[in-house]
Amino acid sequence: MRVWPGSPHPLGATWDGQGVNFSLFSQHATAVVLCLFERPEDAEPSASVPMPSTTDRFWHCYLPD
Repeated sequence: MRVWPGSPHPLGATWDGQGVNFSLFSQHATAVVLCLFERPEDAEPSASVPMPSTTDRFWHCYLPD
């Protein structure tokens, strides 16, 4: 899975027609992992993606696929 830095804004998950930008704010986090689920009822994520980029306490990444 390709993971790009993405943008700190807008907050949340934003589809742009080619991929999804994920952004969240945390004042105290030292790491953030994005967990992706195939179905709402799944107990375990199908993928876990570390969110490596931060900008002023906003954690963000972009998944182009």
